[in-house]
Amino acid sequence: MANWIETITGSFEQKKQYKQHKARIDALPEPYGTTAKALQRYFMYYGGHTDGATLVTMMGDLVELWERAAVDGTPVREIVGENPVEFAETFAQAYSGTQWIDKERARLTKAIEDAERGQQ
Repeated sequence: MANWIETITGSFEQKKQYKQHKARIDALPEPYGTTAKALQRYFMYYGGHTDGATLVTMMGDLVELWERAAVDGTPVREIVGENPVEFAETFAQAYSGTQWIDKERARLTKAIEDAERGQQ
């Protein structure tokens, strides 16, 4: 029974891992916790990953980055640089899972190809 439910809702194991990552982010000291939460929120909009495994991996790497920074006392700006948006987008681009926009990219490409065939 769990198989068909997971087909609809996604992997229970991935949801469990994601919640564990969120709890680790919540446990980070400041300013690392606020920074990690802001990046996590940005990834939900920018990254657009629909592949649960990719999202869980990315969030795990994010929390590990900030846990290490907190232990080492590394300043936030030393990690994100002067442009946090550029940092976030570069970070997210390192994960090549399925994104919501992939379907629309394929649809656009097909529409242009169909239009070209109609001109010949």
